Amino acid sequence: MLDIKFVRENPDVVRQNIKNKFQDAKLSLVDEAIALDAKRRETIGEMEQLRAEKNKISKSIGAYMAKGMREEAEAAKAKVTENAERLAELENVSRETEEKLTQILMSLPNIIDPSVPIGRDDSENVEVERFGEPIVPDFEIPYHTDIMESFDGLDLDSAHRVAGNGFYYLSGDIARLHSSVTAYARDFMINKGFTYVIPPFMIRGAVASGVMSFTEMDAMMYKIEGEDLYLIGTSEHSMIGRFIDRILPESSLPMTLTSYSPCFRKEKGAHGIEERGVYRIHQFEKQEMIVVCEPTESMQWYEKMWRYSVELFRSLDIPVRQLECCSGDLADLKVKSCDIEAWSPRQGKYFEVCSCSNLGDAQARRLKIRVKGKDGKTYLPHTLNNTVVAPPRMLIALLENNLTADGCVKVPMALRPYMGGAEILVPKGKK
Repeated sequence: MLDIKFVRENPDVVRQNIKNKFQDAKLSLVDEAIALDAKRRETIGEMEQLRAEKNKISKSIGAYMAKGMREEAEAAKAKVTENAERLAELENVSRETEEKLTQILMSLPNIIDPSVPIGRDDSENVEVERFGEPIVPDFEIPYHTDIMESFDGLDLDSAHRVAGNGFYYLSGDIARLHSSVTAYARDFMINKGFTYVIPPFMIRGAVASGVMSFTEMDAMMYKIEGEDLYLIGTSEHSMIGRFIDRILPESSLPMTLTSYSPCFRKEKGAHGIEERGVYRIHQFEKQEMIVVCEPTESMQWYEKMWRYSVELFRSLDIPVRQLECCSGDLADLKVKSCDIEAWSPRQGKYFEVCSCSNLGDAQARRLKIRVKGKDGKTYLPHTLNNTVVAPPRMLIALLENNLTADGCVKVPMALRPYMGGAEILVPKGKK
């Protein structure tokens, strides 16, 4: 959410930012916000004047009565009543104006960083760097569901009968591999100095609207019927929500946190054939990293965070690349974002496994998270988030990149302590 003072003083910057994000339908909102702000300030000014006048007249009533000036006292009382009625009317106007203004400000996209490439959608994202050599083996790699099923590790049919499409059962070595990846990711981030947290898996509406745009909420969130509760789509939601309406001591920054949670997503819309199986699903588990920091440090943390993802995937023998998200692909609250994509030797291309985002002060402003500086003044911190790993999608990359010609799967060195020392996984039919 943008600061109305910034919008008022920099309307052309806000308009250009809207154009850069290809959201021209929102251009009229800038003038509407400025007009509502003027009305709000005018209303507040009149309210303050009426309160001062009311206090002054109220004091005069006693003086009139003491002097026996009953007629003047009654006139003063009538004026106080008149002022009170006008004040109540203005309070309603002020409240309605404030609500409309807030709705508009929450609809305007955050100001993107100057380094963000301008583009209409994800097809115009820009590859920045590759890490590891992408290899296509000289044998055919089956689809990920076939690999998992060869280990008797995936049951989509039963999940469909129990919960519908977009759910799965994992079992045996595949389930253990899933848990091992999550545990390894947890320990990887702890070793980077991050504090491990298990957060609530449901959040209230005020938190949901504070951490994401209305469009994202509608596309992602499952609401609990009859309650003001939503299932989280990522633990970032409840992790940032933890600080709602709080003043944090500056000495507590930066907060570096890593959280585990199940995630629940509607995943509206049709998807391509490569997203069958367990690629795009309604329920999955994820290890996340979250940073709350001083504004001057947020870009440094952004750089560190996506590089942590690269380091983790490379430690599992998975080639990756960093893809800079263009302006049109950024969600409205984001200042800058990049994807880490893993190599799929079966497809001969990369696919998304992590997303790192700097949201500036947008979430802090919406949730009223403040920091008290050494000078006693408060300011808004910056918030960032990044996927550590999100199995089972991450499993697709791991299985494909560690598959052998005979259908076995090599266990990367880093995962072996979590897999009981196993160096290779053997399909059911080969044991």
